[in-house]
Amino acid sequence: MSLAFKKTTCRVLVVSLLALSFQTARAGLIGADQAAAPAAPTERAMLLSTLDRADVSAQLQAAGVDPQDARARVQNMSDQEVHAMAQDIQNAPVGGDMSAWGWVAVVLVVVLIWYYAIRK
Repeated sequence: MSLAFKKTTCRVLVVSLLALSFQTARAGLIGADQAAAPAAPTERAMLLSTLDRADVSAQLQAAGVDPQDARARVQNMSDQEVHAMAQDIQNAPVGGDMSAWGWVAVVLVVVLIWYYAIRK
């Protein structure tokens, strides 16, 4: 690389760093009602929308629970119960827990990739 190209690149980087680093920050006060606003209505809506899904409804019916009874139960839950159930749903593993055989398969694939990558 030529010296002129390196100097130009450095100058462009310095100017872009200086130009992008100065941003205005805005701070504001919020009221106590906004800070302590319960998230239960949105969590309750999330639970009710989960009950509307076809797969959840089928699972409830397979367990012998009427989906309308489940909706009524969610409507009658306290805010703490709704929050706890919403947290459980959001923190549940998506694909389930990986078994020991799953880990063996992952390690085997990594070893094979490493073996063929080093071999070449």
